[in-house]
Amino acid sequence: MTAEVMANEANWDPTLGVEVLNIDELSSCFYSFPALSKLVTSLKETETLSSEQEIDFLKTLLESKELNALVNVHSKVAKVCKDDRLAPLLSSSSQVLHEVLEQLSQRCHISPMCKEAFHLLQDPHLQSLLFAHDAIAQKDFYPHLPEIPMEMDEDEETIKIVQLVKSNEPLSGAISAEPIVGATIKTDEETGKIVIARIMHGGAADRSGLIHVGDEVIEVNGINVEGKTPGDVLTILQNSEGTITFKLVPSDGKSGQRESKVRVRAYFDYNPENDPYIPCKEAGLAFQRGDILHIVAQDDGYWWQARKESERTARAGLIPSRALQERRIIHERTQKEATNTNAESKTDGSCASICTTPPGSPNLNSNSTCRGPKTKKIMYDLDENDDFDREMIATYEEVAKLYPRPGIYRPIVLIGAPGIGRNELKRRLIARDPEKYRSPVPYTTRSMHQGEVPGREYIFVSREKMEADIANGKFIEHGEYKGHLYGTSAESVKSIVNANCVCILSPHYQAIKALRTAQLKPYIIHIKPPNFDELKATRTAARAKSTFDDTNSRGFTDEEFQDMIKSAEKIDFLYGHFFDEGIINNELGDALEKLVNCVHRAETEPLWAPATWVQ
Repeated sequence: MTAEVMANEANWDPTLGVEVLNIDELSSCFYSFPALSKLVTSLKETETLSSEQEIDFLKTLLESKELNALVNVHSKVAKVCKDDRLAPLLSSSSQVLHEVLEQLSQRCHISPMCKEAFHLLQDPHLQSLLFAHDAIAQKDFYPHLPEIPMEMDEDEETIKIVQLVKSNEPLSGAISAEPIVGATIKTDEETGKIVIARIMHGGAADRSGLIHVGDEVIEVNGINVEGKTPGDVLTILQNSEGTITFKLVPSDGKSGQRESKVRVRAYFDYNPENDPYIPCKEAGLAFQRGDILHIVAQDDGYWWQARKESERTARAGLIPSRALQERRIIHERTQKEATNTNAESKTDGSCASICTTPPGSPNLNSNSTCRGPKTKKIMYDLDENDDFDREMIATYEEVAKLYPRPGIYRPIVLIGAPGIGRNELKRRLIARDPEKYRSPVPYTTRSMHQGEVPGREYIFVSREKMEADIANGKFIEHGEYKGHLYGTSAESVKSIVNANCVCILSPHYQAIKALRTAQLKPYIIHIKPPNFDELKATRTAARAKSTFDDTNSRGFTDEEFQDMIKSAEKIDFLYGHFFDEGIINNELGDALEKLVNCVHRAETEPLWAPATWVQ
């Protein structure tokens, strides 16, 4: 029998692959959909009361092939789900997929089978299949239809009544805050009415899907709130027990909140308990520098909603937006410049001015007291570059997981204060496996010293040649020391990476900006000193020689130890947000083992990196 005959005899649609039913047959399929069944019945009863045009429109809609197909598929899925023999083993296969990918990414360099499975599980068709499986397993396919509204006058205002169970979540106002339903309220400046100002993602109000930003609050537990302040409303809520009933006037143009997928690394510490200007302290999210945050909402110019990436099921909390935090930092630094006193004694009222400051913040003055202590000048003109770096304001950086690529290793960059021992750590790491770990030979324009071999310590070139190569962008980093140029060739780093080796670099700290690119994707480690007593004791015991002169014939002085510590603090202040890891170089052997572990992580584990590096 041909497809055309089947379509004629059995209402079969060969395009959709489903049986198309007429309106009478359709109504019999709606036994599990009370709302639709009621709609069909109402349609037949109102044929004489409604216009012919309206009836035709509804019949066309209900007899459409698309609706028939959806209902037919839904009926079959619902029937299958009722069969206990076909019950799913789990309803979170997509989460399991994510965890398996995490494990496989660490083994791709070990087993070809793991590598093949890793790429197979990243196939979008397979992932879509698992997402569909979870939706069916969780029975997340039932339609969510509103109740048919009662007849009302055109001039009558729409009112909705929402009941929520009081829980340990914040609802805040202008005066105080109390953990209640996961929302914030405010007084509308134009109308003077109480409205919903913010819905906290993951809170009770958000989960209900019934309360939206802009909804006007009419009553709370039967108490009219007209003329009351947010503080009055909060008092009502604080005195309520169990279920809380809101009578609301819906705002115009409401839509459900959708979480963004943005992840950021925080570059400062934040504690809402110490922030007098946060709308609700209980709604705040505390975090530390280096934490990965999932930004779920950025619709407020001053306060974002976020949760820690490690706490995926937690309710979102409020954090200062990037713009707000940048203004706070600028305000604090300009206060230091103006007063030249302790910053903490002059921060009162800083946020009050921030919230009313128009866009466009002043640049920092190069004479800022944020300037770190003077350090030895090697390779770079510190006075010239540090003022530029001081104007960099670190708040948040968008990040994504960077998965290791089999056979292609990220360069390891060791940054540290002069004399801290990063070059010795580099030498010992390379000595453990010279075939795997390599370091590019730097270029210089100075003359060769006695005992040096061209191509071993340095590649010696003329100043004209090196300046021409610098102008042509052939060096990933370069600088000048005592009238001579030094630098690292981009081609030398590229050749090490292409040889399936790990490139180890230990440049001056001001080279970070030049090295931290999407092309290199470096893993940057800060080699830090211990406290003064431990630094002096360990270097004295090891009979370490000073690196602050050309002879290397004496030990470090106390002043040089102090310079190391101060320089490390300066590096952390200027570039701390760029570091992927920090290692305290106390005992050299212990520091080396920590370095080996860090390098292994960079080779085998998916790690957070700037989102621009992940294509």
